[in-house]
Amino acid sequence: MTASIVGWAHTPFGKFDTETVESLVVKVANEALADAGISAGDVDEIVLGHFNAGFSPQDFTASLVLQADPKLRFKPATRVENACATGSAAVHQGLRAIAAGAAKIVLVVGVEQMTRTPGPEIGKNLLKASYLPEDGETVGGFAGVFGKIASSYFQKYGDQSDALALIAAKNHKNGVANPFAQMRKDFGFDFCRAESEKNPYVAGPLKRTDCSLVSDGAAALILADAETAKSMSKSIGFRATAHAQDFLPMSKRDILQFEGCTVAWQRALEQAGVTLSDLSFVETHDCFTVAELIEYEAMGLTPRGQGARAIKEGWTLKDGKLPVNPSGGLKAKGHPIGATGVSMHVMTAMQLAGQAPEGMQLKNPKLGGIFNMGGAAVANYVSVLEPLK
Repeated sequence: MTASIVGWAHTPFGKFDTETVESLVVKVANEALADAGISAGDVDEIVLGHFNAGFSPQDFTASLVLQADPKLRFKPATRVENACATGSAAVHQGLRAIAAGAAKIVLVVGVEQMTRTPGPEIGKNLLKASYLPEDGETVGGFAGVFGKIASSYFQKYGDQSDALALIAAKNHKNGVANPFAQMRKDFGFDFCRAESEKNPYVAGPLKRTDCSLVSDGAAALILADAETAKSMSKSIGFRATAHAQDFLPMSKRDILQFEGCTVAWQRALEQAGVTLSDLSFVETHDCFTVAELIEYEAMGLTPRGQGARAIKEGWTLKDGKLPVNPSGGLKAKGHPIGATGVSMHVMTAMQLAGQAPEGMQLKNPKLGGIFNMGGAAVANYVSVLEPLK
């Protein structure tokens, strides 16, 4: 690939009454520039990932990045959006600018502020990432959409409640060591498995511990072309990237297969010249635990219908053969829509640079995979990263 990550920044994810979209953007933009050791004047282009869909009254947010530093004035700045994969869409857009020779250094920012929105409105906003003629009246919002998917999966392959609880418990345990995570508590399998007053059913077979968190937060990356990256203190290269967009209506596809996820992984691994077994770890899009379960199958870790094996046999634990979501994933880290994909790239870059927080850092990782998904396996983005210095 023609570009590397040479700097990054990440706010904690959570509920922040004193922050705004603007303040979050400004914070991570300045911190990422400082981390890369460059001036705002060195930036050639800006890409902002911001889903919004009604979460923030301030739309047209690309220029908010300029508030970070007067030297960003008059730089090209564009906002991109692709549902829950908005952050990765922004990263990939930055990579294209560099590949086209239009920029040598790109500032990529992902942001969302969701928690100021009333609960019913949150569900309504998130449903905008579904096909409204079919799913617009779904009870429970997007959780209801994935509740239907989980119910269909259970009907076809048997009750997978144990597997979902194991995935939730794994990600919550991993999140304890992540200072950026919204939920840093090891709930354990028993709590995640049992219905209780604190863990009620939300939609279909999905309980509260099966659902990612409504969050505020931001993350940022500095991308540099290969020549520029040589002079930087750190460089995490893109071995491959892939994007596969699928039909929006679930009625036009087998929703239990996440075929777009499979295609994106196949393209990225072929481009990288590696197999799934060559990866040291994966950060995957666990908006709901059933999504991570199906993604095990879609990425080729297990055959169809056998995703439970990966978690029940410990393959995806932090010390397993392919650790999945050592950051805690969306389940523990939180899911501020526009920030999520950028966050996943930051978490992966930290691991590969040996700079992940203590307790979260894996031993000598060589290749990291990222899967970020928009909607119900509609926008599918994969990146394969490697440390270059």
